[in-house]
Amino acid sequence: MRSSLEIWDMARGAARVVLQTDRHIEAPNWSPCGGYLLVNGEGGLFRVPLDAPALQGIDLDGVGRLNNDHGISPDGRTWVFSSHHRGIGSEIYLVAAGGGVPRRVSPGAPSWWHGWSPDGATLTYVAARDASVIDVYTMPALGGAETRLTQGEGHCDGPDYSPDGALIYYNCDRDGHAQIWVMAVDGTGQRRLFADDCVNWFPHPSPCGRHVIYLAYPPGTTGHPADLPVAICRMDPDGGKRQRLIGINGGQGTMNVPNWAPDGSAFAYVRYALPG
Repeated sequence: MRSSLEIWDMARGAARVVLQTDRHIEAPNWSPCGGYLLVNGEGGLFRVPLDAPALQGIDLDGVGRLNNDHGISPDGRTWVFSSHHRGIGSEIYLVAAGGGVPRRVSPGAPSWWHGWSPDGATLTYVAARDASVIDVYTMPALGGAETRLTQGEGHCDGPDYSPDGALIYYNCDRDGHAQIWVMAVDGTGQRRLFADDCVNWFPHPSPCGRHVIYLAYPPGTTGHPADLPVAICRMDPDGGKRQRLIGINGGQGTMNVPNWAPDGSAFAYVRYALPG
């Protein structure tokens, strides 16, 4: 077993295995209908039906080299993914749910998708435009001009919307190492929610509005690598009542993108076999 796709039940405080595979898969999204998970692996995209779990490859009309930044529109009709297909850095594409001919929507490269506003109108993502500084941006979901929300204060990453669409949660290392931050959708009111010694990435607010989960790396970690002892933690939306839910071997690929069940009762993630 190389990758174990699992679901954590919030009420039970326990995990169950959905699928295990010798392939390297990453970053599960949970469909708005609740019926399937979407993951990437080996440069492609896979659908995993929850009633009969299996990796179902998706036809993207020859577009490949996908990374682990992908997701599903709030109405479930469209998928978004990031791909190095053209060889100029990651770019963002839209495709009809189920596959087909993708359409590139990002105005520049590199761009990595991370969140879709609850009203379906806006995408948030990270991009490098000035001297390789990674900042948070938004743009219309169907493509258009981008708006820069952070201004090079550090490496900012992992933006995801609150369920009311008013806030964007993200991680940033402007104070020395990655911590969880939040801001209004226009970039104002940026504030760190807490401070600890862990290196914290990829905050994901629950659709029910009660929780935010994030990935905690060991102190001193640089970036968000794979194959480390990490913890999936939860907190209240204001950063209070932080709690370690589960410790696993993981990191890059465990939960880079929105991964909650539509009712907020559970979330999906990937655990990896220990190195060696």
